[in-house]
Amino acid sequence: MTGHDSLPPQALSEMIGQAKMLVALTGAGLSTSAGIPDFRGPNGLYVTRRYDPIRVFEIDWFRRAPQNFYEFARDFATMAEMIQPTFSHRFLHRLEAKGVLAGIVTQNIDLLHQKAGSEKVIELHGSFQSATCLGCGQRFLDLTYSWWLEIMDNSLKKPIAQCACGSLLKPDIVFFGEQVRQYDEAEALIRNCDLLLVLGSSLNVTPASQLPYETRAPTVIINRGEIILGAGENRFKVDADLDWYLRKVAEHLGPD
Repeated sequence: MTGHDSLPPQALSEMIGQAKMLVALTGAGLSTSAGIPDFRGPNGLYVTRRYDPIRVFEIDWFRRAPQNFYEFARDFATMAEMIQPTFSHRFLHRLEAKGVLAGIVTQNIDLLHQKAGSEKVIELHGSFQSATCLGCGQRFLDLTYSWWLEIMDNSLKKPIAQCACGSLLKPDIVFFGEQVRQYDEAEALIRNCDLLLVLGSSLNVTPASQLPYETRAPTVIINRGEIILGAGENRFKVDADLDWYLRKVAEHLGPD
């Protein structure tokens, strides 16, 4: 991306202070400092190949060989259960509590936005918070990572999670080959915003990467490394550590 760079934290704090309908689009970079590994970064799961992304996340593979996914899921749940939200997660909750943040659109499946207290969250890729039995169709809601670990450990086909009917449980995350969730809602939210923050995303994954094109409002992208987004008069790119930068913004905003 070319265009505006190095937006000072004070400038962003002033933009936030004037906003009435701020929206945040968040990616894996928001959670890496919490300890959640990303997928496509230099040390991400797709690069290190600890897990084969096709065998783990492709829907047809899940249906015929769920062991691949659930080996990943057990490791992920064990890690995610202990991890706490970052300053950036809490900063967004603070903006929501003040009535400035209209909503969060996230590509993440880690539930850290909710753990930080945010309620207005659209999860494009779903999460482990709910699941569906592929046999009897029973729905499981308000799930925790502890619940997942218990059901995986007690399964007759450990670590594959099973319903009481014996059929395969599928967490409501979006696998390769499935449609993202609530995209129309995310599109409408961003189209109507007056300030868009893109946090921890390089915007290289479709269809989320198309969302910033839905608004003419000022758009501030804070992320380490290259951003795949065309230049625009109201687009600003900040190559900085996300938590560090937002702490500076928060200092300029002052106390609640």
